[in-house]
Amino acid sequence: MEVLVARIGKPHGIRGEVTVQLFTDAPEDRFEPGGTFRVEGASVSELTVVKARWNKDILIVGFEQVPDRNQAETLRGAQLFIDADDAGDDDDDAWYEHELVGLDARVDGVSVGRVTGLRTMAVQDLLVVELADGHEAFVPFVGAIVPDVDPEGGFVTIVPPAGLFDLNTPGSNQAPDDGDDAASGPDDVAPGEARG
Repeated sequence: MEVLVARIGKPHGIRGEVTVQLFTDAPEDRFEPGGTFRVEGASVSELTVVKARWNKDILIVGFEQVPDRNQAETLRGAQLFIDADDAGDDDDDAWYEHELVGLDARVDGVSVGRVTGLRTMAVQDLLVVELADGHEAFVPFVGAIVPDVDPEGGFVTIVPPAGLFDLNTPGSNQAPDDGDDAASGPDDVAPGEARG
């Protein structure tokens, strides 16, 4: 099965480098020189990494097929995929969003909602859970709070700290800022770290 690893953002400099919005918890492994991706949304079907480096919280990548800024501009918004079967993931605690979306969210064995997304944040990833009352809750995706992930059983177990599900209700002013209202676009989303 193919999984989405990143989306290409804006060009960086004049030598064909681009920023990438990450959807992986192992960017150092995915963007090693020589790594290849299948591409959707661009005129090229495959890209090969030549170099990758961090600029603060943003990963900057250079590809073999992209010699200059003009070519880099044509890649904006393109999505990069790898074959998950060939990815060599040995981390049992690493999960892709497609494995989590739709799972029942349970507290003490009782369903409280369902997982609708995974937000990759700078400090830790967040599970997006649609609660039974229709509100969204953002659950830190760490072992102490989400101790069990069982895709085969169709559920995740959540051990919520007091008030966790109340933080994101309307009027709480505690919802995480995903930058939708900021001047910076989705190209500036920071990469997350691995869970576990």
